[in-house]
Amino acid sequence: MKKRLFLMLLVVFVVIGSLAWFKYSQIRKAMAQGWNPPPEAVTTTVARQDTWAGATNAIGTVAAVKGVTVSADLPGIIERITFESGRSVAQGEVLVTLDSKQERAQLAAAEAQRELARLALTRNQGMASQGVVAQSSLDQASAEFKSADARVGEIKATIERKTIRAPFSGVLGIRQVNLGQYLAGGAPIVTLQAVRPAYVNFSVPQAQLGQLSPGSSIEVTSDALGAPEKGRVTAFESAIDEATRNVQVQAEFENRSGKMRPGMYVEAKLSSGGSTPVVVVPASAISYAPFGDSVYIVEDMRDPQGKPYRGVRQQFVKLGGSRGDQVGVLTGVKPGEEVVTSGAFKLRPGAAVLVNNNVQPANSAAPKPENS
Repeated sequence: MKKRLFLMLLVVFVVIGSLAWFKYSQIRKAMAQGWNPPPEAVTTTVARQDTWAGATNAIGTVAAVKGVTVSADLPGIIERITFESGRSVAQGEVLVTLDSKQERAQLAAAEAQRELARLALTRNQGMASQGVVAQSSLDQASAEFKSADARVGEIKATIERKTIRAPFSGVLGIRQVNLGQYLAGGAPIVTLQAVRPAYVNFSVPQAQLGQLSPGSSIEVTSDALGAPEKGRVTAFESAIDEATRNVQVQAEFENRSGKMRPGMYVEAKLSSGGSTPVVVVPASAISYAPFGDSVYIVEDMRDPQGKPYRGVRQQFVKLGGSRGDQVGVLTGVKPGEEVVTSGAFKLRPGAAVLVNNNVQPANSAAPKPENS
């Protein structure tokens, strides 16, 4: 029984050993011959030379020249609302009036007290001129009149502060209060924005700061604007952001259409003059990375056994702006080189590729989306 079991185990070990040796021989033979993965399917385009006018592109935000949330100065109950949401108002126009019955009653009492003090002062002045009363009595009467007059002015100022006016001309937002509502001091009533002219704030890299100056022309576009708006650069931030090495720039626009609203996102384009030769490739061809941007260039290559194949070479590039679907390359790509436009994410240097250009990514300097 033990002898039979020993023979069976021996046969099993021999079979397993034979299979392992056979597989090892196959792998060793494949390694000796060299194994290449199948080629990756990609699309390509031929890089071409072009000349672009010097320009700087940036993303900006519209800001009002003047903007404020109109609020109550003193607490009180709303007696009258004289504005409508969304309309234009002039500086000094009354927006809201708070109830001031109590203050007006106090004003009547204060005016009566002032009149009494005035009569007392006039009487003391007449008697002092005849030497009937002492100078101290005249001084006291004069001080009481001034105090009464100041009290009248104080109450009038309180009544005036309960009449809330537009601090400047502009466009109102949506009303946030109702008639009869009690307002605490500082409670918001409505927003007010002066939109003509309008500012656009944006940032540019410090390397492009030398190309700009106050008065430089600028153009902004947005889906909400329709036609582009033209303006000029008016100011630069005095310090450069240490985190991003960008500088804040402000431009002013007439905004005659009134379509530029505070907080709106816009795309800014600044003309820096001159022209720059670039090699144009689709934006989809660029592989962006923290250590540098690169493209894959298709070339004829040879494997370790000397067999020719179509492969890719990774090439780092320096970019010079964009237009629509296109990117301008300043260095790294030569005109006429075949650049991978899609499928670059699955490539590595030296990888074999299979070019199929039946369907290619967008490559237009002025794209027009179907739903625009």
